[in-house]
Amino acid sequence: MDSLFQIGDFCFRLVCPGELVPPPNFMLFQTGEGEPEYSYRIRLTGCLPEPEGNCIAERPDLRVFSDGSRESRLIGVKGGDFYALYRETSGQSAQIDLLETETENMRFEVMFTSLLALERRMVQKDAMILHCAFIRHQGEAILFSAPSETGKSTQAGLWEKYRGSQTVNGDKALLQCVGSRWTAEGWPVCGSSAVCNNQSVPIRAVVMLSQGREDQVRRLSPGEAFAQLYSQITVNTWNRDFAAKNMALIEGLIARVPVFHLRCTISENAVRCLEQALSGN
Repeated sequence: MDSLFQIGDFCFRLVCPGELVPPPNFMLFQTGEGEPEYSYRIRLTGCLPEPEGNCIAERPDLRVFSDGSRESRLIGVKGGDFYALYRETSGQSAQIDLLETETENMRFEVMFTSLLALERRMVQKDAMILHCAFIRHQGEAILFSAPSETGKSTQAGLWEKYRGSQTVNGDKALLQCVGSRWTAEGWPVCGSSAVCNNQSVPIRAVVMLSQGREDQVRRLSPGEAFAQLYSQITVNTWNRDFAAKNMALIEGLIARVPVFHLRCTISENAVRCLEQALSGN
């Protein structure tokens, strides 16, 4: 494969061997036009090369190395071995060495997408990735964000059931400021929700969720909104410039988009409660 893809405003070229087929959700972002800003080349190997530079971050599924300007990553799974090496070869290109025994596992979107370190490119485009269920309602996006298993997809489903809304992505959204307005963009990873669409929708509000015995909603102060959003944004904390840029982006989002906290039940009343807050009542 030698093809172009576009996610948000980021257009890139992906070259990979024929036996490696990207997941269906990733293929939703394939495009036949555009000028690529970045190129990724994936090659299969029987043994991963040594990463370049010094180790600057480490966790069970990831080791990050830097030579001062370019980054390399050993990518794996928790409790398992590393299966790929991502290595930036210039300011506009990266090479990924993938163990040939792992091609079948690349059908899993989260594993395939992790090969590309896309968040590094997105922050350069003034965009950030939010862990959320992303719905489209009356032409605008409502983003339900919270830690896993809190009920993001459940609340999105209630809006589908009672208000005829559409879930664009059940687990992630790319947030980007276009002109003077923030938009939510589709993302090729959707978690267990299995709902993934390539759409761009202006954001009406971000809603931070928690479970409760009754439905209550309030608008968060800027400080509260920042803390809760930061916890659900993909941030490379080992990179000071990256983290600082994400902080600035969150501040820009809060200045233009209302952020609410919804303590909610699983009922139409939860929809009604948020609906009233969004309308200003």
